[in-house]
Amino acid sequence: MGGISSLIVLALLWVVYGLIHSLLASEQSKVGFATKWPEAARYYRLLFNASALFLLLPPLYLTYSLAGESVIVWHGAWRWVSHLMAIMVVVGFLWSLRYYDSAEFLGLKQMRENGEGDGDAFVLSPLHHYVRHPWYALALVLIWTRDMDAATLVSAVAITLYFIIGSRFEERSLVRVHGERYREYMRLVAGLIPLPWKVISPEKAAELTRYE
Repeated sequence: MGGISSLIVLALLWVVYGLIHSLLASEQSKVGFATKWPEAARYYRLLFNASALFLLLPPLYLTYSLAGESVIVWHGAWRWVSHLMAIMVVVGFLWSLRYYDSAEFLGLKQMRENGEGDGDAFVLSPLHHYVRHPWYALALVLIWTRDMDAATLVSAVAITLYFIIGSRFEERSLVRVHGERYREYMRLVAGLIPLPWKVISPEKAAELTRYE
């Protein structure tokens, strides 16, 4: 395949990944799986995570197999800034893990408890005071502070679009679960890019999650 056609294939692979991942994350898929295979329902989150990792392999493999001349390069002092931001992202991600139930996120808790506790609690970590989707925001900083060739640029754009679109669908589900509390949270806090006038205090976060 030529250069442009390979990049088109790469973009299509990311589209396929986004569609399948969003479909599997939907409530309809969870309910359908539980209805058809009730004894295996407890494994859905675990299977979902495994499938997400497996589906990442084709676009990631093609991204790195198409490595070529850089089209975006951080120079001079900005290179040091980009590295510092990447380090801060990694530290921020590791720090944020303390506020998540890792067993629930991986699907181990659901497996042990027969499907119970599948992410229904409304939990706001300190990073959630600044953006509604802190892991997406951290990932975007990490992605866009790297040097890029044409393939990694296509992947960066595709992932960014997926985070933007996917977060909207995710929030529809969160509104169904948490109702007006989550709508209020959406009005008060920015989505992916922190905005100084859209930040909540620890007291407000505690108020929003009081009944969980």
